[in-house]
Amino acid sequence: MAVTTIKVRVAEITELTPEIRAFDLVPLNGTPLPPFSPGSHVVVHVPGEDRVRKNPYSLASSPWEQDRYRIAVRRIDEGRGGSVGMHERVRWGDVIEIEPPHNLFAPDRAATRHVLVAGGIGVTPFVAYAHALARDGVPFELHYAFRGPEHAALLDDLAAASPGALSTYVDDDGTAVLAGLRERLAGQPLGTHLSVCGPAPMMDAVLGLARELGWPESRLHLERFALDEAPRLPFSVRLASTDEVIEVPAELTLLEALEDRGIEIPYLCRQGICGECRTPIVDGTPDHRDIFLPAEEHGSALMPCVSRCARGPLVLDL
Repeated sequence: MAVTTIKVRVAEITELTPEIRAFDLVPLNGTPLPPFSPGSHVVVHVPGEDRVRKNPYSLASSPWEQDRYRIAVRRIDEGRGGSVGMHERVRWGDVIEIEPPHNLFAPDRAATRHVLVAGGIGVTPFVAYAHALARDGVPFELHYAFRGPEHAALLDDLAAASPGALSTYVDDDGTAVLAGLRERLAGQPLGTHLSVCGPAPMMDAVLGLARELGWPESRLHLERFALDEAPRLPFSVRLASTDEVIEVPAELTLLEALEDRGIEIPYLCRQGICGECRTPIVDGTPDHRDIFLPAEEHGSALMPCVSRCARGPLVLDL
């Protein structure tokens, strides 16, 4: 099944921090871009030296601006090349392809109040949150932690969209934001929901604090990114239907290797979160790196967007 894409032009590139650039993407020929809900992301087809990478990025603009999308990309030199490609190869005026918005981190509409907590680049989805919640008159507060003033991406956008609701913390290890949040989380009225996005240790600490204070799981929400930080080794898989063997080098995901061979697997997030790319296995032991599959399914399926092979031969039901 072919993936639908939208061609957009890079209208502006802004240096937000030493590591983060904002890219403003506008439609070609004035055709409005699809509307999106807060928390949405787009998958960007990033040009590379040897192939096109497909990376998801949160939309960091007002959901009602159909004349542009804004994404913020943190450069990760030790990553798979997508962020480096955005920083080094995408220039003002370039035409690139994106996929229509998908949402895996929408605010809960049942909430009567929101506490939003962001760390570093994890602040990007909360720009759209702030626009939407302010317009709808839903009370919220946004707590934003960063390593230093030079690393405070999108601060002006957030301040404009959430006047009086923004608290900032210069914080290397999460100590400052946790200290500031303890009293805030303890005093929230019923109906308040907590949404967190940022580095995994920070999110785990914030959610742990909320649980310690008695918050039920139904009111806790998170968006993870850059899940796969473990070492990557090459491996091979065999397709049960054809006996075809596919080699997966260290620099590619299994999903990318399958795509390179013309095998289309449905996906939404490409980060092991949504479960859309769930693929049955016939034999072998996967190295599971997702947060979607329950433990009881670990022997029967994997998420090719992030998971690899722990012990082969790995045979897929494809």
